Amino acid sequence: MGELSFATSGSGIKQKFMRMSYSYIFLIMLLAIIGTMTLYSAADGNWQPWALKHICRFGLAFLLMLGMAMIDVRQYYKFAYVFYFITLFLLILVEAGGHIGMGAQRWINLGLFKLQPSELMKIGLVLFIARYFSLMTVQGIQSIRGILIPAVLALLPVGLIILEPDLGTAMMLLLTATIMFFAVGVQWWKFIAVAVLGGAALPIAWNFLHEYQKNRVLTFLDPERDPLGTGYHIIQSKIAFGSGGLFGKGFLHGTQTHLNFLPEKHTDFIFTMFSEEFGMLGSLSLLFINLLVLAMGYLFAFRCRNYFARLVIIGLNTNYFLYVFINIAMVMGVLPVVGVPLPLISYGGTVMFSIMASFGIILCMSLNQNAAMNFDD
Repeated sequence: MGELSFATSGSGIKQKFMRMSYSYIFLIMLLAIIGTMTLYSAADGNWQPWALKHICRFGLAFLLMLGMAMIDVRQYYKFAYVFYFITLFLLILVEAGGHIGMGAQRWINLGLFKLQPSELMKIGLVLFIARYFSLMTVQGIQSIRGILIPAVLALLPVGLIILEPDLGTAMMLLLTATIMFFAVGVQWWKFIAVAVLGGAALPIAWNFLHEYQKNRVLTFLDPERDPLGTGYHIIQSKIAFGSGGLFGKGFLHGTQTHLNFLPEKHTDFIFTMFSEEFGMLGSLSLLFINLLVLAMGYLFAFRCRNYFARLVIIGLNTNYFLYVFINIAMVMGVLPVVGVPLPLISYGGTVMFSIMASFGIILCMSLNQNAAMNFDD
């Protein structure tokens, strides 16, 4: 089996801009505007310290997205393995001596900014899995030997990220890889076998969790066990949700937020703040926008004849879904608090750029959805 070849049409930059999905781009811009507005409110009606930086970062990240969309799809295929192993090396560097912040060792200090390799790995792992399976036969996918290499290379960064510790990101990587394995046709019984083994290992894994991670799980099961300590975040979040009612208290009028009862209102718990001010109807509207973004992404994948491009879109779109689902479920008390932000709404630079880069790659793959794939002997 030889090299994978792509037959592309209309590959000029002008043609790509003309064929780009502007409805998809509009939804992305709309989310960023909502995020800026919410951060403006979080600062009591001030552009500093969050809203102005958020919209400026989005402007730079938007240019990055367009640049990623213009790259020849063959380059993503060609450098998929290289990018994965470079990112894996950066994760090892973080473990060896990365920058420590908020009790975790997740960053590499580059002076002008701090790089978080785990965010890059969310893209790198998707590209690696997509390239690996794009050349594999059905028989290979259904064999133990065929999935052993990608399984090990998926678990390796997951393990490194758990050591940082960053359980939320590790679980996102693991779930994204699992969905991609399912998408390529790995048999059900293998997932069930892994789930049974994982369930059996939970009592052992519990002993390796950090104390604050154990407290998060226990607080999730019973928030009232420590209402002024570990349970404070989720209790205040639920109060803010309920106080918003159907229509909300109005822009800049969220009492839980502006009286500083709600912690981390500009990052992890920003959806709670938005819900308090705009109510259930506002929350459902924000969810609907995210649902449209996800639906369009999966529609791009469904239309792809290019198998590599289809798998990349599925992986990156699933990663975005996990961001949205985990954050909202977390602040509603459906999942333990794991520190996952709401994309384009929460304040934060690294996630903003990684998500926008993912959108750029999705747009690139969708522009090449009709590119033919063939194998040369």
